[in-house]
Amino acid sequence: MPAIPSQMRGVEVTAPGGPEVLAEVSLATPTAGAEEVLIRVLAAGVNRPDCLQRAGHYPVPPDASPLPGLEVAGEVVAAGEGVTRWRVGDRVVALTHGGGYAEYCVADAGHCLPWPEGLSAVEAASLPETCFTVHYNLVERGRLAAGERVLVHGGSSGIGTTAIQVARALGAEVATTAGSAAKCDYCRELGANHALNYKDGDWEEALRGIYPEGVDVVLDMVGGPYVMKNVRSLAADGRYCMIAFLMGPKAEVNFGHVLTRRLTITGSTLRTQSVAAKRAIAAAVERDLWPLVAAGRLRTHIHATFSLAEAARAHELMESSAHLGKIVLEVAPA
Repeated sequence: MPAIPSQMRGVEVTAPGGPEVLAEVSLATPTAGAEEVLIRVLAAGVNRPDCLQRAGHYPVPPDASPLPGLEVAGEVVAAGEGVTRWRVGDRVVALTHGGGYAEYCVADAGHCLPWPEGLSAVEAASLPETCFTVHYNLVERGRLAAGERVLVHGGSSGIGTTAIQVARALGAEVATTAGSAAKCDYCRELGANHALNYKDGDWEEALRGIYPEGVDVVLDMVGGPYVMKNVRSLAADGRYCMIAFLMGPKAEVNFGHVLTRRLTITGSTLRTQSVAAKRAIAAAVERDLWPLVAAGRLRTHIHATFSLAEAARAHELMESSAHLGKIVLEVAPA
């Protein structure tokens, strides 16, 4: 391993605002604390929470890096006290507590997973955030099981593409929503049984025509006007898993549907959870999803890559919703 420099390139949020507030800067290279590793970042995934943080709508926890970036792939260059699994030179992917948009990033050792064989740095970096989110919500909280039906909103997004594949691997039947005919075709190619264009009619009515009795699980990143439509779309004992609110966190709900159908409504974010909780999620992802990656049943889908200096362009693309799959920053040559 080359010597660790005292300074590194990173991208910071200079002020809350649009993509133009992202700036490449030189700053001190972080150091690994107890039970942490320092990673030389080769690639970093771009996610909706990064855009929300940049806009000032996703507060940074006091103990987190102020730099955006929640997932990386790279090489371990230093290990803190108490780290036993990882050694200098190991190639890992990691869910980070911020700081991924930089040449070096600190991650909890328990939030790192082995870099899957055969994947490029860009492909590997696209896995942690979506895999942690989908497994925790669909498998653990949503309890999705073989033979059940699930509705995945935003099927062509990074989360959506992972959710479709994981649900099919579990033996579930998948319906999804997307915003164009091309995106719907893409979702079906991934394994969705039904893809509904929400710009071409009422998706709730179309879904009811397919599943008159409703679906067992809904994975929702939209919120707002979708909330009551999702509640009505659930079958008896259905589970509603909220992970984001792209159309707003407030809605009027008739809870009579919740009571009479015995529905469960649950929500979560990753970033605010404890170190221990995220370690448990990481272990579950490695146990349940890494074999699917190795077998080619869970594939990464990269729409576009940008350099670290082009982070603003990456955010512009993310917020346009024109992408199919993941957007990734290429930080350094592999």
